[in-house]
Amino acid sequence: MRATLATLTLCLATLAASGFPFERKGGSSGAGKEKRVQYAAWDDVNVIAHGLLQLGQGLKEHVDKTKVQVRDIASKLKAFNGTVAELGKESHRLRAEGEALKARARGLEHREGQLLNVTAELREKAEEMQHERRTVGERMSRLEEKVDSMLQGEGVLPDMNGGSTAARNTSDARIIQLMLEAQNKRIDNLVERIRLQQEKLDKQNVRIRTLQSQIQQTKESPVMKNAKADRSAQTSVEQRDSPIEIASDCHELFLRGETASGVYTIQPLNSQPFEVICEMTAEGGWTVIQRRQDGSVDFDQLWQAYQKGFGNLNGEFWLGLEKIHSLTKDASHILKVQFTDWRDESESLRLPFRLGGEETKYSLYIQAAETIGNLESSLATDGTSGLPFSSRDKDNDQKSDINCAKQLSGGWWFSNCGHSNLNGRYFQSPPPKQRHQRKQGVFWKTWRGRYYPLKTTVMMIAPMEIENKA
Repeated sequence: MRATLATLTLCLATLAASGFPFERKGGSSGAGKEKRVQYAAWDDVNVIAHGLLQLGQGLKEHVDKTKVQVRDIASKLKAFNGTVAELGKESHRLRAEGEALKARARGLEHREGQLLNVTAELREKAEEMQHERRTVGERMSRLEEKVDSMLQGEGVLPDMNGGSTAARNTSDARIIQLMLEAQNKRIDNLVERIRLQQEKLDKQNVRIRTLQSQIQQTKESPVMKNAKADRSAQTSVEQRDSPIEIASDCHELFLRGETASGVYTIQPLNSQPFEVICEMTAEGGWTVIQRRQDGSVDFDQLWQAYQKGFGNLNGEFWLGLEKIHSLTKDASHILKVQFTDWRDESESLRLPFRLGGEETKYSLYIQAAETIGNLESSLATDGTSGLPFSSRDKDNDQKSDINCAKQLSGGWWFSNCGHSNLNGRYFQSPPPKQRHQRKQGVFWKTWRGRYYPLKTTVMMIAPMEIENKA
């Protein structure tokens, strides 16, 4: 382009110098002025025209190329603007989600504070009722002493009207007896109110722990949550794509070479796959079916919940009667029970057992004579009739006049209401002073006595062959 402009400039200069017509004046002859007109040569004109055409063509090509570049730049700017707009929307969405999470966390903290206030108020009311009960007890003791002194009077003395003091004493004793009955009824009402308040306190404590767990989960980074979800999805895909058949229980996993305890997926015969906690030991693999450790899960559940299972495998849980039956229905098994008290002392025992299906009300069959360990069994049966499972809404215990699951707490294999209950209400140390409250706790009669609330319990099962290798 620059060469074309230079050529055109040179041609124009040549034309200006020689191509335009001009006049030339005569010499000294004085013969007069002679006019001569010269014109540019035709070749010069052609060169100039050709140069102009080249210049116009070059300018046109340059303009076309510039238009294409401008369109490319405009397209890139439009795409960039779209990307910026999308980033702005995404930033706004993330900011809104962050504000929503903060608001939810604040709401949960506020709700937790309200629950703590309600719990404190209920505790104060319970203390007031206990103080009132002590006062009533003292008054009743004084009344009983007065009745005893009146009934043990020194003989019968005649009064001024010829009667005796015996009739009057009898009338006073009757009045005092009625007063005592009224006081006893009032004391019973107070005890019932205290029990109800204690149940409310326990429910509130469970809800507080649940809210604390939700707050902790809310405070976790979304990136961490996405990473956990991706790992879980990847694990599920690997399990589905694996050509190896899923193991039927934890002991089979042990025989395949698994030595680390943790969460595994198993599939008993004629059953759907489900996750369990496997406790791997030197002797084999145990499938954990129950765990209590901190009271974070409410075990006062109905029949359907105990049938399907509830809780968290990483914390407290009940595996479920149907799943336990699917694990044990095809072979003899060992039930291993581990306890820990509030001095962190532990004990355990093993019981050969089998579990019936739903048609038997999931009856437990145990031979007490074959108990292995230092403890006696608190689940003894005759090995033939079995012990059916009971819950608040299904009374299958051996007490005809009392629903043990309702009077105590939680579902269990109750023979009567005093041998054992590892699914009862979880009490922190120190335990409640009232006996009717301690009866609702987690206890095993042959260890630490009846109604001693245990700190931790673990129930696990394994095939009978594991016992033969021990």
